[in-house]
Amino acid sequence: MIFLRKTFPIICILLLFSCKKESEKIEITAEDYHKVTDKLTSVMVHDIFSPPVASRVYVYPNIAAYEVLNSKDSKYNSLVSQLNGLTAFTTENNSNNVDKKLAALIAYLDVAKELVFSKEKIELYRDSLFTVWKNRNENAFLSAKEYSKPFSKHVKNWMNSDSYKETRTMPDFNISSDNPGIWEPTPPAYMKGIEPHWNKIRTFVLDSAAQFKPIPPPKFSMEKESAFFKELKYVYDLTNEIKEKGNDSEELKIAQFWDCNPFVAVNKGHFMFASKKITPGAHWIGICKIAAKKTDSDFEKTVFAYTKTSIAIFDAFISCWDEKYRSNLVRPETLINKFMDDSWTPLLQTPPFPEYTSGHSVVSGATAEVLTAIFGDNFYFEDTTEIPYGLPMRKFTSFRNAAKEAAISRIYGGIHYNAAVNEGLTQGIQVGHFVNKSLNFK
Repeated sequence: MIFLRKTFPIICILLLFSCKKESEKIEITAEDYHKVTDKLTSVMVHDIFSPPVASRVYVYPNIAAYEVLNSKDSKYNSLVSQLNGLTAFTTENNSNNVDKKLAALIAYLDVAKELVFSKEKIELYRDSLFTVWKNRNENAFLSAKEYSKPFSKHVKNWMNSDSYKETRTMPDFNISSDNPGIWEPTPPAYMKGIEPHWNKIRTFVLDSAAQFKPIPPPKFSMEKESAFFKELKYVYDLTNEIKEKGNDSEELKIAQFWDCNPFVAVNKGHFMFASKKITPGAHWIGICKIAAKKTDSDFEKTVFAYTKTSIAIFDAFISCWDEKYRSNLVRPETLINKFMDDSWTPLLQTPPFPEYTSGHSVVSGATAEVLTAIFGDNFYFEDTTEIPYGLPMRKFTSFRNAAKEAAISRIYGGIHYNAAVNEGLTQGIQVGHFVNKSLNFK
């Protein structure tokens, strides 16, 4: 009896502590979603995904998370039947008392893991979160995990039917050196053209890859009075002027800020290695994060913003790549070195695919329209996206102004002609308008 009297208070305290731990709420906020997106970005930079493929890596995890949140009884509409090929989800799990925010994060990580090369990096990150959530409230965690499973499975099945796997075995892009107007690999790596079959990937909203086919580029000609030659000469003269201004040139800063080349080949003696950066799509995903945080967007709006943004980026890349390998236009670097100045180099490293239209221009135009629809026009923001890659912050008065700067950066960098930038921006704006018009999120 004496032993029980002495130990009873201790037992009660332990029981109370145990009950408190079991009932502790798992707080999930928008910041948690930003963190998982940042983690995916870091893995993508490590794995070196091309810009089109990177857009695919972003979009499916976002859709999985979005559908977990909005399959029923929510303030946003499901995207079932709104996105090409996305059929209704079948789940027998009751959503009552399920933490959908937690389930959305779990679904995001489950789908993301299937899209990267370094799966173990996602798994380690996921397992560390699982441990924290399980320790806080095992029942809530297990319920959310079970609820997320059919959504993850459904999205992965749908994802695997988008023709991506089939394009992995399609032939490389054929290069003919007989025609000086067509694209050919550029220094220093002389890489083959990436993703020549990207227009065969299933779109999300566009009815086809060619829905917003731009006008053709100026007809190739090295005649000095031709429109094409004038564009080539403009790139040559402008980049030389920028070089004369030195490292403090505003044009150089703009070019470097929007470079977004995920694989810059660096030569050091006999060695060549990659200087890793984010892709154009990743830069705009970063801007989406900045806008969501500035507006204190809640979890649901944050997931919505990322999802709509990533859909626009994905379809924009398909639209752009469809034109790239149709027009198959030679890059400025190739012609300038052959016919004008064999010692000239662009300010940015020329990426390994045809010139027309400018990918960054198309993607920036599309994304700016979508972000404007979500957060409003004249949205001032400070773009800190490139700080981790050694570049300073830049300020913008709107998403559209940022898109215009991203587009013109390609001319400053010496990797595109005016037509590719101007028509690319128009092409992207058309894609963005169509995404805004076609998808009914509310």
